[in-house]
Amino acid sequence: MTTLRVLIAVTHLLGAGHLTRAAALARAFARKGHETILVSGGTPAPLADLGGAELVQLPPVRTLGTDFKTLLDENLQPVDEAYLDRRRSILLDTLRSTRPDILITELFPFGRRVLAGEFMALIEAAHALNPRPLVLCSIRDILVAPTKPERIAQAHEHILHDYDGILVHGDPNLVSLEASWPVNEKIRPLIRYTGYVDENENDISQGHRHGIVVSGGSSAASLPLYLAALEAAHLITDRPWRILIGRGVSEEDFQALRHNAPAHAIVERARTDFRTMLAGAEVSVSQAGYNTVVDLLRCGVRSVLIPFEAGHETEQRLRAERLKSLGLADIVSEDEASGTRLAEAIRHGLSQPASSPPAIALDGARQSVAIAESMILSRPALHPGIDWSPLDDALERAKDQGCPIRFWWRDDDAVAATPALDRLLTLSKRYGAGIGLAVIPDSLQASLASRLADESAAIALVHGWSHANHAPLEAKKAEFGAHRPVETMADEARRGLQVARGHLGAKLLSVFVPPWNRISNEFILHLPRLGFAGLSTFTDRKAASPASGLLQINTHLDPIDWHGKRSAVEPQQFIAGVTAAIMRRMASKADRNEPIGLLTHHLAHDEVIWTLSERLIAHLAERNITFLRPDVCFGMETGSHLRSNAV
Repeated sequence: MTTLRVLIAVTHLLGAGHLTRAAALARAFARKGHETILVSGGTPAPLADLGGAELVQLPPVRTLGTDFKTLLDENLQPVDEAYLDRRRSILLDTLRSTRPDILITELFPFGRRVLAGEFMALIEAAHALNPRPLVLCSIRDILVAPTKPERIAQAHEHILHDYDGILVHGDPNLVSLEASWPVNEKIRPLIRYTGYVDENENDISQGHRHGIVVSGGSSAASLPLYLAALEAAHLITDRPWRILIGRGVSEEDFQALRHNAPAHAIVERARTDFRTMLAGAEVSVSQAGYNTVVDLLRCGVRSVLIPFEAGHETEQRLRAERLKSLGLADIVSEDEASGTRLAEAIRHGLSQPASSPPAIALDGARQSVAIAESMILSRPALHPGIDWSPLDDALERAKDQGCPIRFWWRDDDAVAATPALDRLLTLSKRYGAGIGLAVIPDSLQASLASRLADESAAIALVHGWSHANHAPLEAKKAEFGAHRPVETMADEARRGLQVARGHLGAKLLSVFVPPWNRISNEFILHLPRLGFAGLSTFTDRKAASPASGLLQINTHLDPIDWHGKRSAVEPQQFIAGVTAAIMRRMASKADRNEPIGLLTHHLAHDEVIWTLSERLIAHLAERNITFLRPDVCFGMETGSHLRSNAV
């Protein structure tokens, strides 16, 4: 890929977590060869090697405690408009001199409202550039939502009007963004989970564990934690203690902590080898900040968490609760953080067997770069200003004429649990959409059944036998075409149904999906005797029942340009295809009782195809149109028939 110019803007106001995460992103972009500038507007802090990225420091601002409305300068004096103008001038000059291909704002517009003027000036100037940069928002896994609904609406308005995507630096397997922020169907298609961003990319070996490590991040807000830890150290004397004090704690308080420490407890400033120390600890005592939790997950250490909750903060509590639910941590509330209570929790942690951390994605920096690169490559198709009016008009006309328009969704070639399948199922769940997974029996792996066990809306179908092409060289690909003996194909189809049922049990419907959507008319007649009750190919069906006891429901919409760039078709072409499918039903040129089928191939999707598919699903969801479950479509749900989901 050609070199890109990347500008990342971040202002941390309390601790340095926002800065270290943004710095990790800058380092990842730079290491991929992109010209990267990190603009920091918070208090200067020591950073690891930026890997070639450039740092621009604005006149710094900070806050005291949780008063995020009052901005102070480095001398703890309230800033005035002239000070803010100076910051804005440097920021805009950096934008104009860089002329970035990608602009990333950290947290804004989901937070940093006190700096909204500065961020909006940056975004407006970016939109005025030609070509306009890709504009992304970078946020952590958990946000603090405003109590006023109008502020949430304002953030969503900014996102929809000014941004191309939201990089959520988390993993929904631990906590989804919806757990802390009211995500709606309009911004949902813009969300991209990257996994957690690890500022410390070095591998850690875990050997013998001994002792207790206490850490509190970089701000002075952790002083109560240190005081409780010293009290607990006086109660637990059979283990060595390391109490690491962040730079935000004053020298006077630091010396007082050292003076009150027992002989078996070392009190020192935070160290660069913190993770190595953590990997050798029996128990960690800490808050539940973003970077701290990444450290804990990396090292797999048993934890006692004292989440920061002053000023109605909820972020750390929610993260701590998720770790507790996974059996990785105990929680002590801030208001209960006495030495006695903390010692009790530590003793409980020491008595617990070591547990392996769950499979949480921790390569968020690298994935953020990959997502941004993919969006740049696909940008002409990704952000074209799709005109939905032809589709909307067709849906309204169908409603006026009493013509039921239903949709269903089939995805082909599933064989195992993969990240792409996870993304597909997350998309299905996000919009309450049923999905039929056409599985290849000869390649099925046990992981697929495990992954589908709790996915009530995902139903498996039989995708031929081995997805092998048996057509002559001059013919179009087919596994069950007219080129093979019927009985040979019958044996494979029968075996495919048996093998798939053996793997998937009740999750499988007896619906046959021929690879490449091609099947000989003669062989269709044999499907019922082989145990199949349904058939699905691609095009409008000629008959609902092409053979006695066989219901055919096809797919009609494919977002992939298979014969061209093998990325997404042009959005307006795709919308025209959906519209045409509706119009054919109104004009009785297609069976109006056949649901319109979306066909996807999750293993072949790039970012553009994912986005285009989700935009269609989200747009229909806004009109209260969801995708039918396949078992409902094929009348194979107990006591159900083809249910109406009409507009």
